[in-house]
Amino acid sequence: MDRFDGIPEQALAWHREGKGAVLATVIETWGSAPRRVGSQLAISGAGEIAGSVSGGCVEGAVIVEALEALEDGGARELEFGVSDQDAFAVGLACGGTIRVLVEPVGAVLPEAMLAELVAKRGGRAPVAYVVDLDSGARRLDSAGHETRFRMDRSGFEEESRVFVAIHNPPLRLIVVGAVHIAQALIPMARIAGYDPVIVDPRETFGSEARFPGERILHDWPDEAVAALGLDGRTALVLLTHDPKLDDPALEQALRSGCFYIGALGSTRTHAKRVTRLTEAGFSEGEIAQIHGPIGLDIGAAGPAEIAVAVLAQMTQVLRKGA
Repeated sequence: MDRFDGIPEQALAWHREGKGAVLATVIETWGSAPRRVGSQLAISGAGEIAGSVSGGCVEGAVIVEALEALEDGGARELEFGVSDQDAFAVGLACGGTIRVLVEPVGAVLPEAMLAELVAKRGGRAPVAYVVDLDSGARRLDSAGHETRFRMDRSGFEEESRVFVAIHNPPLRLIVVGAVHIAQALIPMARIAGYDPVIVDPRETFGSEARFPGERILHDWPDEAVAALGLDGRTALVLLTHDPKLDDPALEQALRSGCFYIGALGSTRTHAKRVTRLTEAGFSEGEIAQIHGPIGLDIGAAGPAEIAVAVLAQMTQVLRKGA
């Protein structure tokens, strides 16, 4: 999931409080289903809910089934056809068909397994919850689903009834340079599901007045990046135009595995950057990870349009690969 929705965490908390808990997961869709495969709804034994499997179209029926499953201690597979009329009634453009897996915590989904899943999510470790719907076998995998992790795509294994639910760390954006482009990019990225952090040792630039409510680090970029950590769900955007600020962070990023690295600057500026990195011992392949000049070539003019181009390129790399 792109956002840290906290749904498995809430289910575990309800279970440990003695209320009972059920996790409902979208396992398959047809047509214009309102929620993607892997979307989850947690239901407590007291009827409390967190999350969604349909945006409101079938939640009531799922809750009834979940409470019954909590009583009888068995898993259930549900199928719903969401009509266009029903979808429109809850503010959606059109309907579709969805299948939902209902799993009571403890009776079907072991508490220890759910706790391990929650711990891995909290530690920014990608994890796959794998369930064989025929045998009932369940397990957690940290490897073996690299394409699904990269594409953030839950679904059935080919020609089988084995469902793989991908739990990726939340998307994170680290922006080095609290410039005008960053002022446009940060709110756009937050809407797209990123958890943004701004890094700039210049407090005049990285101020609360310029970035209200945002996390701002006034450390040197290399120190901030080292403290934050870089991983496969992190994008690093360098906007300072200043090699002494950009380069140390860039050098860490090139060997970090972060999914996107973008650096502001003209073709000439980037050529000089390549020369510096080559002299520092980086290979052609490592340097090729940098998107520079940054952003898709959409003819952007001005900070806001450049921010659109950057976010579009981040999305393209995330969803389709470099």
